[in-house]
Amino acid sequence: MATSSEKVGPNRQVKPPPVSQHLREFASNPHAWAVLARNMIPVVGIYGFRWSAGLTVFNYWFDGLTALAAIIAACVPRALRESQSKSAPPNPIKLFFSGILTWVFLVGIVGLPYWMVLVPLHRLLLGDNVRHQLAQSPALWFAFGSIAIGHFWKAFRAGYDEMPDNELKQRLRWDVYLLMLRGIAMFMMLGFAFFIVPLMALLLSYFEIWPERVIGAVFGDPKRLYEYDPETDSKRRKIDL
Repeated sequence: MATSSEKVGPNRQVKPPPVSQHLREFASNPHAWAVLARNMIPVVGIYGFRWSAGLTVFNYWFDGLTALAAIIAACVPRALRESQSKSAPPNPIKLFFSGILTWVFLVGIVGLPYWMVLVPLHRLLLGDNVRHQLAQSPALWFAFGSIAIGHFWKAFRAGYDEMPDNELKQRLRWDVYLLMLRGIAMFMMLGFAFFIVPLMALLLSYFEIWPERVIGAVFGDPKRLYEYDPETDSKRRKIDL
């Protein structure tokens, strides 16, 4: 039987407060109203002005995936630098291709929720209507290109390469966990495909207003993410059982 000290840990899930507290906090927070209003713009556009639902959902998907890819790209140079041998001089060409392969591999693994969404939502995300609009509109290419460039610019300026180890773990896990949960949430909303845009608007608003509660509900204490150890957590769960 596990003792109380064994059960307490950084990855113990933190239960969110009741809905009534959320509503009180939301009502008294002008920033929360602004966040919700901004995220509801696509909803109004789709139902009021006949915007493309497929293109809007594609934007949600593309925005999350490119943000994740940018963070991984910003961390790859440090990972390669710390893993290479100090005795042998670095080969720039080898390092470059190793970095590209590492980045592609990690985006494929860490971004799995976003790839999984493509299977059931491929008609909506990559349907003829969306592909036609992308092919015919340079403005859309510019818009999505700007989104990607913005994410990469933000990621490389975040300072992942220079952070102390614990600070890096905390910041990296915070950012990546939120983006992964966003992709997982899109996958879980498949049963409500007709309402996926309003649901995504509410979800993104919640993620932006209360990110610490999102992380705490799934991964535990959001202030101690750097302490999370999968092996220790697995052993603790076996002891509890």
